[in-house]
Amino acid sequence: GAADFAGQALEAKTKESSEETSIDFGRAARFAFFGFILQAPWNHFYYLLLDGALPPTDDPLTATTGIKVVIDQFVQAPIFTVIIFVFLGLLEGKNIESINKQLENDYKNTMVANWKLWVPATAVNIAFCPPLFRVLFLNCVFFFWSIYLSLTLNKEEEN
Repeated sequence: GAADFAGQALEAKTKESSEETSIDFGRAARFAFFGFILQAPWNHFYYLLLDGALPPTDDPLTATTGIKVVIDQFVQAPIFTVIIFVFLGLLEGKNIESINKQLENDYKNTMVANWKLWVPATAVNIAFCPPLFRVLFLNCVFFFWSIYLSLTLNKEEEN
């Protein structure tokens, strides 16, 4: 929710018109619901599974760290990104055809942006954060990623 409020504030600042913009509380509530119901549990259980399959190492710069980053960014992230588009699209009341069109239009660019942010963030997270704090670190980065998602997933509303 908070990241979407930030996204809406950025949208308002970048609009060229002088008309006053209002906050879309429903949109912010959808993002808050997404974080509470999907994103937080997904990341909690995903990291339990990942660390269970590939236990953390004392040395941060190991093959295990690299393998975890590859799994996270090239297996988990593409799947979870589709889930994000579908979940938020359904909450917004979009039909499957509309969600598919948005995936066709925005998925590739979203994944490229994802990798620019998340490959280094995931490497730092897995290499240097103790397992107990990995989801906390991830959630801090995810706040800014959610601003990007808010702007990307709602850009058609501005047209």
